[in-house]
Order: sequence, then C-alpha cells, then structure tokens
Amino acid sequence: MDDHSLDEFRRRWQEELAQAQALRKRRRPEAAERRPRRPEVVSGRGEQQASGYLALAQGLLEGAGRPPAARATRAERQEAASRSRSPPARDAAGGGEQLVDQLIRDLNEMDDVPFFDIQLPYELAINIFQYLNRRELGRCAQNRKGAVSELEHIPDAVLCDVHSHDGVVIAGYTSGDVRVWDTRTWDYTAPFLESEFEEDEPGMQPYVSFVRINSSLAVAAYEDGFLNIWNLRTGKYPIHRFEHDARIQALALSQEDATIATASAFDVVMLCPNEEGNLQIAAEFEVQKLVDYLEIVPDTERYPVAVATAGDLVYLLKAEDSARTLHYVYGQPVTCLDVSANQAAFGVKSLGWVYEGNKILVYSLEAERCVSKLGNALGDFSCVNLRDSPPSLMVSGNMDRRVRIHDLRTDSIALSISAHQLGVSAVQMDDWKIVSGGEEGLVSVWDYRMSQKLWEVHSRHPVRHISFNSHSLITAHVPYERVVRNADLDNFATHRRHRGLIQAYAFAVDQLAFQSTVPVCRSACDAMPGYNYDLALAFPADSI
Repeated sequence: MDDHSLDEFRRRWQEELAQAQALRKRRRPEAAERRPRRPEVVSGRGEQQASGYLALAQGLLEGAGRPPAARATRAERQEAASRSRSPPARDAAGGGEQLVDQLIRDLNEMDDVPFFDIQLPYELAINIFQYLNRRELGRCAQNRKGAVSELEHIPDAVLCDVHSHDGVVIAGYTSGDVRVWDTRTWDYTAPFLESEFEEDEPGMQPYVSFVRINSSLAVAAYEDGFLNIWNLRTGKYPIHRFEHDARIQALALSQEDATIATASAFDVVMLCPNEEGNLQIAAEFEVQKLVDYLEIVPDTERYPVAVATAGDLVYLLKAEDSARTLHYVYGQPVTCLDVSANQAAFGVKSLGWVYEGNKILVYSLEAERCVSKLGNALGDFSCVNLRDSPPSLMVSGNMDRRVRIHDLRTDSIALSISAHQLGVSAVQMDDWKIVSGGEEGLVSVWDYRMSQKLWEVHSRHPVRHISFNSHSLITAHVPYERVVRNADLDNFATHRRHRGLIQAYAFAVDQLAFQSTVPVCRSACDAMPGYNYDLALAFPADSI
C-alpha cells in the first residue's frame, strides 16, 4: 500500500469512527463521563464499510513482506495528522508518524484487531507492538487462535512416557498408573487403566517404562518385565497380560491393527490376534545385542514385519522368517529409527580411524539394501521422522541443535535450521511447517517455506513426544530423573517443576475458550488453567 492509499484509509476510517461515536453518544449520554467503550457497529452502509476497511487493514499487514514504499514528505505527514483526531506518534528514527502506532490508534476500539489478541490490555499491546516493523507485524497477522490445556497430572508421581494417536493421549507414571485422555471431545473424563496389581501393595507398583496407543488398544510396559494390554472399546481392565524374564527395553504397537512387538534381553516377541481375536505369540526372534529401537512396519499384508536396532546392528524381522541383518558396520551405532511402508531410516554415528561424518541411511525393505545416504553432520542424529513426512521428504533432528529437511530424490539437504539451544529430541513435519522439540524444553513451530519461526513455548523438561495435525498439537515434556519427591517436604510448586508436563493445543480461526474440545480450555479467561490467546504473543503464566 502506498502512502496516498494509507492516508485515504486513515481519513475514511476516522470519519467512520466519528459517525459511530456520535451515534453512541446520542444513545448513551452518560458514557461521556466514563472511559470510552467500543463503538457499536453502524448498520447498513456503515457495516459494509467497516468490514471492507478491516479487510484493507488485514491486506496491509499481509503485504508487510513486500518492500516498503517511499516515505511521505513532512508536509504530507502533517496534513495526514491534522485529519486524525489523535496526535501523531513519535518516530524512533526522527519524530515522524509510524505505521504501527497509527493503525493501533485507528483500530484499538474495534472488535476485530487483525494482529493482536483482543484480550490483551490496550496499554500492553501498545508497548509490545511499537517495536515491530511491517515484516514482523505481517508475521503476527499469520498466527491462528488457539486454546492450550495442561492435561491433569497424577499427584506424587513423575511422568515416565507419553504416546498419542489421533488426539487420544496415554501416559505412564512412576506410581505405576496409566492414564488416557481423549482431547477430541470436550466432556471426556480421563480414566485410569487398571493394572491388576495386588491391592495390599499400595505404592509398590513398578514404574511404567513405555506406553503405546492406537485406535483400539493401549499397551504399557513396566520395569519388572510385565506387559499390560487394554481394549479401549471394552473397559479399563487388561485383556491380556504378558510377562518377560527381564526388563522390557523397547515396545512397538502397530497404528493400523493389533500387532505388538516387545524386546527384552536378547529376545524380540511379536504378538498378533488369532482368528478368535485373542492375542498370541506370532513370532519370536533372538538377536545378538540389546535392542535400542523397535518399530512395526505399517501396511504389511499377511505377516507382521518389524525393524529393530541393537548397537551397530539393524534387523529386519518378518513373522514367517528368522531375523535377518539389514545393516551392520562395526563400531558405528544406530542413534535413531523410523519406518514407513517400504523404507527404514536410521541415524548412524561415525567412529573409528576413518571418520566419515554422522549420516542417516535409508534402506529399501523390499530390496533390503541402502538407497540413500543423507547428511554429514558433526553431531549425532537424535530423531528422524519418515512416516509422517510428505512424499520424497524426510525431517531429522540432531544433537548439533539443527533441524534438517532431506530430499530423498536428490539425496541432499533441502533446508537446515538452527532450531534449539540444545539437541533436538523430537520432530515432525507436514507440507508447510515443522514442529520440533529440544532437550532444553523448547517447542518451536516453523514455516519452512520461508525459514521463519512462527511461535514457540517452553517448559523445563526435554520434549519427548510431538504429534500434530491441521487442528491440534500434543507435546510431552518428560523429566530426565524419575525421582518422586515427598509431598510433605516439598510444596506444590516445587513438585510441579519436577513431575513433567503434557499439553494439548486446539487451534481454530475463531475459537473461544468455552468451545474448546479439551475440558480445561472451556474455563473462563479469568480462570488460571485455561486461556484464549494468540500463541505467538502470549504464554500461560502457570507453565513452568
């Protein structure tokens, strides 16, 4: 927008505000002695003009990325200021009128301010936005409204593991409790899944090591080697209980069916339902080293298939066959793993006399050979997401604090972003954005088309789980130490800093707090647990 159009916009906007204020004064004479309120919308032609000018203002902000037009002369600025009822704002460069101050004065009493949350106090908004230029205002105009909820925590317990599927969240705790939330429905009460431990042993339940969930099953592995499996459609008691001789080191659950894989000691066991629907052992494999990572390959036809990593070995496990070595290079351990329907991607740490840099290897599961070698980083690749990435792309996180997008067609790095203060611990992407979590507890949302950060939020614990779609985001901050602190010695705030955190974000263009799908987000704006705000500009004061 050039300066002439901007002056015309200001003049016509002031005329409309004057008309609306005059109508309000005729209807409410007593309002002149009190603080001005928001003007009522003028019906008819005035209402059409208001919506048109708001659209014009929004277009102005959206065009903030374009090169700025030439500044108006001093005489033109003075003429524009004389038409305005408010005095001109001070210009940081030399006393001229600034775009942001004028727009805030013009729009501060309207119901729809396009670039900041209406719940922010006017004085606070002025102090925030007076330092932003056109480009920064344009970025603020692109953030969506959202409601955030901290899922209720179990008292006197520390979070151990979190997983989610299609908005349903499962969490395991040091108390041995397992809890499930359905964030898709606002009136859902999170139940406890019973573990069938002896009632005469309160407080003696083993820690939960891993939890997994899909559309029909919930699975929890415990420190003592037990595995509980629940059917989410039938009740809160386990339908199957499986025992290992040693601690369970890895757990995987298919996202499409009821296939479960566990790794304990040097054995990998795959469980599948039989014709009657009862779970049974479908295959059992023996490996040479302790398993670090375990994933079930999706969309297999008759027999389940899994991929397991054990030190510097990668195994392809097919139910109708014995364990087959997919990859092995002595002294180069695998640092992360993910699988898709026909490929497996894993990070490899380069050690030894010949240092080739840390890489991500992509293997074809059908041909059982390496098809891509990606990256050449100094740090270890700590996470990789192949399954949720767009076709021919893959996203990874590294201990060098960078998030990388890999192009599988050219075996090259399409984008590299310095995203975190410490190593990257979780990452996911779609067709235009990246959500990453770091060891320092920061969750960041990036528009990778412009290589720009949209917003971020922080908690004190590392981010261990991220899952998002077009309208929701679930994050989990799991502590390093699983230390239960005595509630009699530590106050609530102290315990809260050490117990971990699960947050669910619900996004909508015009979402209100009481319309959220999460119960805590339906509270009023004056309640501490829930808010309705722009996530780019404000964060809940009770997030630690």
